Parts: sequence; structure tokens; C-alpha cells
Amino acid sequence: MMTRAPLSLLFTAILTMSLAACSKPDADTTAATTETADSSATDAATTAATDKLETKFATLATGGASGPYNIIGTSLTEAYNQTYGVNSKTQTTGASVENMNLLNQQKVEMAFVMSDVLSDAVKGENNFSAPIANVSQIAALYPNYVQIVTSKKSGIKTFEDLKGKRIAVGAQNSGVEVNARNLLKGFGMSYDDVKVDYLGYAEAADALKSGKLDAAFLTSGLPNSSLMELEQGFDLQLVSIDPAKVAELAKNQTYFTAKEIPAGTYGNETAIPTAAIMNAFVVRSDLSEDDVYKLTKTFFESLDKLRTAHQAAAGISLETAQQGLVAPIHPGAKKYYDEQSVK
Repeated sequence: MMTRAPLSLLFTAILTMSLAACSKPDADTTAATTETADSSATDAATTAATDKLETKFATLATGGASGPYNIIGTSLTEAYNQTYGVNSKTQTTGASVENMNLLNQQKVEMAFVMSDVLSDAVKGENNFSAPIANVSQIAALYPNYVQIVTSKKSGIKTFEDLKGKRIAVGAQNSGVEVNARNLLKGFGMSYDDVKVDYLGYAEAADALKSGKLDAAFLTSGLPNSSLMELEQGFDLQLVSIDPAKVAELAKNQTYFTAKEIPAGTYGNETAIPTAAIMNAFVVRSDLSEDDVYKLTKTFFESLDKLRTAHQAAAGISLETAQQGLVAPIHPGAKKYYDEQSVK
């Protein structure tokens, strides 16, 4: 007679084998799982590469701390940091001429400059003893308005009235100073015909308020924060520049254009005719095509943020970014523009 124990053991063995068979993955399932894992790893690596720059630094030379260059630049470098995790920051400077020299010395990767200074730099004229070759342009930005300010009691109303007066022409070798010098020359004057002080925006506004100056150049995008502060409690008056004279100057200095400072910008009842110079966003030519493509892409994708930072950025658009370029366009920027034109 057979006992129950062997049957029980036989049943247990069969059950164990069945469970093992059910839990063992087949070859196809294993291969599919491995392929999915490999694919995910590849996608992750591609995303990581897309979100990085080859350059370790993306320093942007701007201008004075209170100026549009620095305010807009701070928002832009924040976007670069967030997007690429790169060490991106602004460098406060004396603006355009210094920025071009820093770029040439490879101390910064990018810069905001005025087009008149950029023109001098690529030609090796005026403040530049030799042409700067390692510079390419990403975009034409917004116009810098020549804002010449005085007090109503000064009697200065037009550019010609500046002769013999004490005026601030911007920080020495800044874009402001360069266009002040060029405009004086266009009107048949030089520094010998005026008393010059080299003062930046805030210093010039303070000197006007204290009566140490008759007038000052504060060339920038609109509005200039130093002028907005000066407007409070000061009998501010803007000096006009004849549009016909600006058109005459533009025949040889093509970066000049006739513009108007809109009524109400600084409490002015009517629009004030003046000259303007386009700003430029430039980069070192030796940065890779891929890096500059990414920098350009993020720049345009951040326009809403830049416009929130400063009203002057409202003048920047993809449609006008290639108009009036002074330096050669960087291949990375061109790649981005070519893509946009296809869409």
C-alpha cells in the first residue's frame, strides 16, 4: 500500500517547476527590455549634449550698471545659465570700445556694442589701431537714441547751441563718447569748441542737477533710467537734432539714422527729433557654430523676458535682426536664421 508522503512530495515538485517556468523571461522579452534601456540611455545622452555648450564660459560685456545694456544682459545671461548650466554672467564695463577690446583679448565671449564703434573696430579706425578680426555679429538689436539733455533755463535748444558750453560726452571711449565726437564733427565742431567732461549716465545726471554742466549726452535705448530719475525735480529739456543734418551725416556714417524721442518719454510735450545708432550683439568668431546657434536660439526665445527687463528690448525682433549688420554674421547665427526662414 502506497503512503501519502511520496504523493505530497511529487505534487510539491511539480508546482515548483511550474512557477519557475512562469517567472523565467523569454529571450524576446529580455532583448526588448535591453533595447528599451539602451534607447533611453541614448536619448538621455542626446538631451544632455543638446543642453550643454562646448564653451565653459559665456560672459557678456555690457556697460554701466544702470544702463539698458546691463539690465537686458543680466536677464539674457540668466537664461543661458538656466538653459545650459553654463557659467554665464555680465561684465559691467565702460561700454562699446572697452567691450570690443575685451572681446579681442578673449576675456569675454560676447558683447553689446554700438554699431559706430563696431564699424571702427572691424576697420581699425579711430580708437582701434588695427582691425579686430575675431568678431562676428549675432544680431542687430534696438536703436540707441542720442539723448542730449539740458535745463530749460540754459537757452540750449538745438545741437548748434552746444558750442562753447560745458557738456558731458559719456565715459571716455564709450559708445556715447564716440557718437558725441562724431556728431560734433558732423556739425563742424570738435572738443576744442566745447568744455568736455567724461561722465557716465548717473554721474552726468547728478552734475546737471548740481549745475556743474550745461548739457549731457546720454545715448541709450528708451527710456534711460538716469534721465527718468533726473526728470523728478529738474527742469529737464531735450536738445533737438535736425533730421536733414542727420541724413547728410548718414551718407558717410551709415549707422546714423534720423529718429524721434516720442512725446511724453521724459515729460516732453512734443516728439524731439534726434539721431540714433543701432546696437549690435556680437560674439567671438572662434566660438563653435553649434554654441553660437544655441546662444542665438535662446536669445530670441527669451525676448519676452528681455522686454520685461527693459523697455528698450521691445525694439528687438527676429524680422529686423539681420538689417544693418556691421560685422560678418557668425555661421551659428546664420544657421538659426536659415531655419527660421524655412518655417
